[in-house]
Amino acid sequence: MDLKRYTHADARDIRSLLLDIHDEAYANDPNPFHSRERFSYFVDLWSSRENWQCVSGWEEGSPVGYAYGSTLKPGGWWKGHQRPTSTRGSVFALSELMVVPQWRGTGRAKQMHDALLESVEADAVTLLVDSTHYKVQALYESWEYDKVGEAKPSDDSPLYAVMAKELKRG
Repeated sequence: MDLKRYTHADARDIRSLLLDIHDEAYANDPNPFHSRERFSYFVDLWSSRENWQCVSGWEEGSPVGYAYGSTLKPGGWWKGHQRPTSTRGSVFALSELMVVPQWRGTGRAKQMHDALLESVEADAVTLLVDSTHYKVQALYESWEYDKVGEAKPSDDSPLYAVMAKELKRG
């Protein structure tokens, strides 16, 4: 798989790519929370951060998916959940890890995840998983994430499992 890296400076150029992959990933999901319109708000919010990073994966010139996020402000954490005392230092929030349906279950998600995190300068990484998606949560647990709580960041959002792991360097 070919990997491409992007920063905040590239956000405008890849916005449509991110939205199109989202649309393909959620094509059969009628929940308005997963609409393109709603997701475009989150793409713009996250990619407007100066420390935003993104990695996309490509096979034979077609997109496989992407992973993106940014380092939280000191003391920052997910809305609706207190930062665990066990999570010290700087924290990178993995906001999205999305794979188009034909590439799910092939290890591409892990490749993009790892490629994104290898350039992250943080002590820990955190993410949210829809608490009804047990297989996805188990996948992250196999990648050494621990569930540290639950959060419901907005009235129309699902209840999320808050997951975190320490980043080991060197």
